Amino acid sequence: MSRTAPPFARILNLVVDIEPHEIKAVALAFACNFVLLGSYYILRPLRDTMATVFGADQLQNLYTGTFVFTFLCAPLFSAVAARTKLTKFLPGLFWFWFANILLFYLLFETGPQNRWVAAAYFWWFSVMNLFIISVFWTFMADIFSDHQATRLFAFIAAGGSTGAIAGPIITTSLVTVIGPGGLLLIAAAGFLLVIAFIYSLVAEKAKFRKLSDEAQKTTLDHALPGNPFRGFKLLFASRFLTGQAMFMLLMTWVATIVYFLQTDYIAKAYTGVDSRTQAFADIDLLVNLASAAILIFGSGRLVQRFGVTAGLVLSPVLMFVCFVVMAFSPTLFLVQTARGIQRVSQYAIARPSREILFTVVDQQSKYKAKNVIDTVVYRFGDVTAAWLQAGVRMAGFGLAGVVTLGIFCSAGWGFIAAAQGRRYEALRNEAQ
Repeated sequence: MSRTAPPFARILNLVVDIEPHEIKAVALAFACNFVLLGSYYILRPLRDTMATVFGADQLQNLYTGTFVFTFLCAPLFSAVAARTKLTKFLPGLFWFWFANILLFYLLFETGPQNRWVAAAYFWWFSVMNLFIISVFWTFMADIFSDHQATRLFAFIAAGGSTGAIAGPIITTSLVTVIGPGGLLLIAAAGFLLVIAFIYSLVAEKAKFRKLSDEAQKTTLDHALPGNPFRGFKLLFASRFLTGQAMFMLLMTWVATIVYFLQTDYIAKAYTGVDSRTQAFADIDLLVNLASAAILIFGSGRLVQRFGVTAGLVLSPVLMFVCFVVMAFSPTLFLVQTARGIQRVSQYAIARPSREILFTVVDQQSKYKAKNVIDTVVYRFGDVTAAWLQAGVRMAGFGLAGVVTLGIFCSAGWGFIAAAQGRRYEALRNEAQ
């Protein structure tokens, strides 16, 4: 970057390899992800707390319901996208979720300890959270090219991680003062800011693609025609997209196995709803501090230097090691540590690396097939891992069986990650 560039641009270039014409689009994306994940992490501890209200021993049923609702929402998402211009569809989704938050505020006020309100919130959040993240990163892959994504996606992801630091701080500071309902109102205000950023990014994409030869040349002034199940068809018609689904499935299996262990240990260690909420929020804070630091100072440079394949493979290798260690010492501390490593490596390394892969596919695949992978496949991984884990325990294998399952899942995940990295490089070379 030139010495004549503005001071802000020179400072920014110390942590991310960015060109002057990219600064506005990247700044908007960073800010949008900051507020989005900040709101997300206000809502997330409430979801985990509602799981304990409904019953930790009923998690497999909560996960089954989550999968059913996700499966129903995916074709609905595709159907609306087929009839609505993307310029209206993208912000419209966030207006809908904003209204949902206000509805749950009213429900929490009337029945805060109601098991079915707890289940409804768990299901709603567990469906909604995947859609908001998927939509955001699909939009990013529709703005930036593969070359730009390699340089910029880690920094944009850092916006989410720094916002995710603010969310747990707000939760732990205010949960005992304003309760779950008050936290929902704060999250709703955050979604209003996200909507404003989405409108700005929609306008910026049209300008940005004219300023940069590298940027994606697609437009948002059209709908995405096709039947509601177009995303499923695209997924199974492409070896590359099927590999993406397998990567997501195994990553989810590993995450779900560790999450079940964490929920079980916390339910035994803490008795009150407020204390459990604070415990989950404290863990979120530590995870997001580590993720932000890695994303800002290391992840982007790692992918640029060693390639996307290295970024994809690192997380499964780390989790393989964690499960082996837990096999010898399954303590609360080690379970919490493994959960932290799983989330940090997934958010700071695997996610930005995985999102780069979608920059080399067409717009229909970005918005429809990716949505199926990010939601239906993800929740299918959740529910199958939940019931597999329950089956392992019912068969009498206990913790040793669960940890062994985690070891095999991590090994398979690493194999798929390496294969996807090679396919991405082949597609990228074909496009040049």
